[in-house]
Amino acid sequence: MTRRYSLALLLSCVAVAPVAAQKKKAEAANPIQKEYQAAADRIIAAATADSAAWNKLAELTDGFGNRISGSEALEQAIDWIIARMKSEGLDNVRGEPVMVPKFVRGHESAELLQPRYLKLQMLGLGQSVATPKGGTTAEVLVVSSFDDLKAHAAQAAGKIVLFDVPFTNYGQTVAYRGQGANEASRVGAVGVLIRAVGPFGMRTPHTGSMQAYDSTVKKIAAAAIPMEDAAMLHRMQDRGQKIVVRLEMEAHMEPDAPSRNVMGEITGREKPDEVVVFGGHIDSWDVGTGAMDDAGGVVIAWEAVRLLKKLGLTPRRTIRAVGWTNEENGGRGGQAYRDAHKAELDKHVAAIESDGGTFKFRGFGFTGTDSAFAVVNQIARLLKPLGGDSATIGGGGADIGPIMQLGVPGLSHNVDGTRYFWYHHTEADNVDKIDPRELAENVAAMAIMAYVLADLPMPLTRKGKPLGSRER
Repeated sequence: MTRRYSLALLLSCVAVAPVAAQKKKAEAANPIQKEYQAAADRIIAAATADSAAWNKLAELTDGFGNRISGSEALEQAIDWIIARMKSEGLDNVRGEPVMVPKFVRGHESAELLQPRYLKLQMLGLGQSVATPKGGTTAEVLVVSSFDDLKAHAAQAAGKIVLFDVPFTNYGQTVAYRGQGANEASRVGAVGVLIRAVGPFGMRTPHTGSMQAYDSTVKKIAAAAIPMEDAAMLHRMQDRGQKIVVRLEMEAHMEPDAPSRNVMGEITGREKPDEVVVFGGHIDSWDVGTGAMDDAGGVVIAWEAVRLLKKLGLTPRRTIRAVGWTNEENGGRGGQAYRDAHKAELDKHVAAIESDGGTFKFRGFGFTGTDSAFAVVNQIARLLKPLGGDSATIGGGGADIGPIMQLGVPGLSHNVDGTRYFWYHHTEADNVDKIDPRELAENVAAMAIMAYVLADLPMPLTRKGKPLGSRER
């Protein structure tokens, strides 16, 4: 052996020893990673090997379009999902009945008549009433906040109020969509317009639900207009110009209609009555095709279960993929799931919701005990190749909220939300906005999290105690 070779060998041994020690230390600190890393790597490789998830999402959204609650398109989409899940060999495929509200948009339009003519882009808000027959023609009062409206209350009577409120974040800005009609009616307005709730637009208005009309005020029609049009009307008012708009809407509610939560499973090999439930909502607004909000969330969970079956990864407990119905304008699907499974919720290990878009994966949020959070954080280390290797405190969603209130630990599937509100509730929410690779990575992340939660020897604790011994 030459001196140079022996020195190289010695150096390599010195280098390997710390690496091996670090690996051993890491495995001791995170036994979950040691146990499941090989399975996680298999899942990631299989999920990202093709564009199966994106192709399924495109087929669903291209084939059925938007799927507002109470529509034929929604029910046809659910029928298609049930048939497709069965053909793929998922277990216990079914639809569970839910009665849902039925909002009908009808014809609608908004026109600027003075100081010049312009056909305004608009979308009526969900649950809005119609205008009187022939529409409402009135001067416009532009305000920038609820406080601004109060300051100009004397000028609002008989006018259409426009809330030109720039987007800050969804929680703050959506308040104007929710309560704008009530507040405007309270000061005598005859109609209300809101600047679209989003940070970016190309004259694309955003729809969405209003809160219930206050019984103490007159119900007035409400619609959203694009940020560009709202800003223009505001500038006209600042110049002292008279602004007149004609608003026509036929919006109305019809009697509740039958729908379903749709689901398919991989049955647990040891404890099939214990469940990890995850998914998104299959309904959408009646614009675009609801690819991002939230057919993508449904497909992510559905593909995760299909992938686990394909790989022969059967966990100790059952994993149930659900497409909840009526998240957008009622939340009836989540409520119905709670009611249908109330007797089993002590055996629901966790619930995961995907309803924040399908962009680059960023991790999971978690709501539950400190000890359960530590477990979820260990599982998250498996997701490092996907770009999110830690959990954050605080997770859940509208559809899993009802069962979380009864003690089920909840997770939210988090992605880069930079562009989410560009397309949210608009005609632009279509599958072309979704990157096939990013969608596949989200499938992998959801599959890994659900699989490990369902396979751990001991489930997540609740109130400091294991599943089955929850305090009452």
